[in-house]
Amino acid sequence: MKIIILKNNLKNGLDAIGRLGADSGSSTLPILKNFLIEIIDNKIKLIMTNLEIAITVFMPGKIIEDGGLTVPFNIFNSIINNIQAERIDLEEKNGNLIVKTDNYRAKIQGNKKEEFPIIPKINNKELFFKISTINLKKSLSSIVGAAQLSEVKPELGGILFDFQINNLKLAATDSFRLAEKTIPDTQFNTNIDYAFKTIIPLKTIQEVIRIFKDDDNKIDINFDPNQVFFKTENIEVISRVINGNFPDYQSIIPQSFETEVNLNKDQLINALKLTSSFTDRLNEVKIIAGEKTKNIEICSSSQILGDNQYLIPAKIKGQSVEIIFNWRFLLDGIKVLDSEDIFLGLNGYNRPAVIKSPGDISYFYVLMPIKTN
Repeated sequence: MKIIILKNNLKNGLDAIGRLGADSGSSTLPILKNFLIEIIDNKIKLIMTNLEIAITVFMPGKIIEDGGLTVPFNIFNSIINNIQAERIDLEEKNGNLIVKTDNYRAKIQGNKKEEFPIIPKINNKELFFKISTINLKKSLSSIVGAAQLSEVKPELGGILFDFQINNLKLAATDSFRLAEKTIPDTQFNTNIDYAFKTIIPLKTIQEVIRIFKDDDNKIDINFDPNQVFFKTENIEVISRVINGNFPDYQSIIPQSFETEVNLNKDQLINALKLTSSFTDRLNEVKIIAGEKTKNIEICSSSQILGDNQYLIPAKIKGQSVEIIFNWRFLLDGIKVLDSEDIFLGLNGYNRPAVIKSPGDISYFYVLMPIKTN
């Protein structure tokens, strides 16, 4: 193997795969601390895996000789980050990787590429789902905060992809909150003609959000019973899926509300951040919406620190209510909304609330209040 590559291209590739290297740090398999650099079919590839996810990045460069080997990610990444030269020569010699610039040379002990884990392949790439990268990332970002890793209930540590032919529903829940985003079939292309559900691990979704670019280029997604595959021109991500049943959440979604509140999103965000200064470890804030009033009150208190209140102009319809939320969980559901105003649907102090943009049926966020004695 022998190539010449620009530092920025190489650095971007390392940044894309590097998170998996951090995840593999505690692994008992030393090879997982390595990445594979390979030249095949006139392409330069960087590959890293933690055995659950594998990321492949294709990079431009001048190829002089094919080949490949694996080297420790951390030391190679440190060298590339600190090299000043723009052009870097990489060459395999006797199982080592030689890194050279005009004024620098390093030899890194490597391993044969055959020792690197085999990257799985999707069984059926003929069936595809195609969507713009920016649309997918934005949709996933709106719900991903509601998921939480769980060893007891692995399905809660994943994102539900519920394909219903005429739309794709994405959902996440940690049992205290739930977020759902619906993407209509006018926003994607597919040749899949049957409905199916699959649960993709939270870490995989976080990597997809992180490494794919915010642009209108299409991302291809392929599914089989055990894996999911995301692909653009320069990046591929393959991951296992979670076996199990996602919670049947439809029954907990409120269909009507005792109290409806419409108010400005930015004012509510500011109120939550300000009043949270007096919250305790449970992050409690109280929302008070009075009947026939024109403001809601956001307040918090601490026996040690004191208390504070914040009034926000609002349109209130229905019964008076006092309800306590975890302000961080509430903020997660509000900040992803695109609209200037937001809708809060409340049903008393101990039943789920709904947060959404007025008139938007594609997204909602359900949050359980903190129950008080």
